[in-house]
Amino acid sequence: MTIAVLLFDDFETLDVFGPVEIFGRLVDLYSIKFYSLNGGQIKNRHGVSVLTEKLDTINSSLEIFLIPGGLGTRTEVNNKLLIHKIKEIADFSKYVLTICTGSALLAKTGLLDNKNATSNKRAFAWVTTNGINVIWNKKARWIVDAKFYTSSGVSAGMDMSLGFLSDRHGIDFAQKVAFEIEYNWVEDKDSDSFKAV
Repeated sequence: MTIAVLLFDDFETLDVFGPVEIFGRLVDLYSIKFYSLNGGQIKNRHGVSVLTEKLDTINSSLEIFLIPGGLGTRTEVNNKLLIHKIKEIADFSKYVLTICTGSALLAKTGLLDNKNATSNKRAFAWVTTNGINVIWNKKARWIVDAKFYTSSGVSAGMDMSLGFLSDRHGIDFAQKVAFEIEYNWVEDKDSDSFKAV
């Protein structure tokens, strides 16, 4: 399955590379490519720079569209062209995974309307303003509604990615991947210890 990872200026490092570490280990099952609105080098606040392809080059048979969060989402929610492209790609993707405030970008498209979703608990009040018709859940670590997976902040993207693997390949498979990267997987998607923030 091909995973198209959306990047934009000031993306959150672990939002991207946590899931990339998990899926990237499974080279026989998943391939990963990085995309941005205009292609080229995309850099975040940590100084991480990634070469990307243009979103327009994504094939309509895409299996997984991954949308991270980060401070850049505060600007990108107002980027009408990017929001239009996200909607277009999310529409034809088999699955859409958002991490942290990436759910604000997806919510802005309207595709999460009347669907259950979550996001970073420290940015929750802001995120929810971008999707007033979304059924936001502040308690969940991650949520699955139809083809949409949304997670809480930063490290929760890894928990959600392992949850996605569990849904596709079984819990033993996901637990094995977590063990291989020496990661203590939070398997309970319905309870986020950061919900009180």
